[in-house]
Amino acid sequence: MSGAILVLGARNLGGAVLDHFLALGWRGAAVARSADTLAEVRGRGALALDADAADPRALADAMERAWVELGGLDVIVNAVSAARRPPGDGPFGGGPIVDAHLDGYRGWGGAVGEQAFVFLNTGAKALRAAGGGALIQLTGGSARRAMPGRGIWASGTAALRALTHAAAQELREDGIHVALLIVDATIESPKTADFTRGAPPDSLADQAEIARAVEYLAGQSARGLTHELTLTPAGDRWVP
Repeated sequence: MSGAILVLGARNLGGAVLDHFLALGWRGAAVARSADTLAEVRGRGALALDADAADPRALADAMERAWVELGGLDVIVNAVSAARRPPGDGPFGGGPIVDAHLDGYRGWGGAVGEQAFVFLNTGAKALRAAGGGALIQLTGGSARRAMPGRGIWASGTAALRALTHAAAQELREDGIHVALLIVDATIESPKTADFTRGAPPDSLADQAEIARAVEYLAGQSARGLTHELTLTPAGDRWVP
């Protein structure tokens, strides 16, 4: 199996997904904002698209360019971390609800659901025009359950999950496979290196294994589609 893949976000996990598919012989492109990340994408031999993944018009233009320059578009993966920390920063996930402010909710919750909507809406239009394909949304364990201090973050990922499930039902007849890949663990990456140093390897999710899960979802046929897949490392406690 080979084709053309577009990845939204290519700094850490998105970069690993892009690398995995390029190694399989796929044609690839990635949407990013950072000049360094865009340069890394070009260094991989992929098409680098400077666009804001939360801007519908900019994202639609990027998808159209990817379709033209790659000679088609089969899979679109959203690996963007959409949260926008509010002014004054604050704890990861928004902190306790009683201490939070509306701008914190908009940054940690609203922004996540909004970006997922833009991805699904824009990606569905692109793949419908292409005649079908796969839309794969990546997220974390907060989409499955809320935790103290991260309720605002969980509200955004819960919205993301609901939107993805609805899109999966709506787009099946268009030949578009929509899937949610939940990584219910801390992902080992340069982004998490400071607070995961010394942790047992099997307690952390491996980016290469996540990329293999994306490949699995992308390769499914119409006779057996997975719409939600949860990935956990064996050394981390799994909560059903």
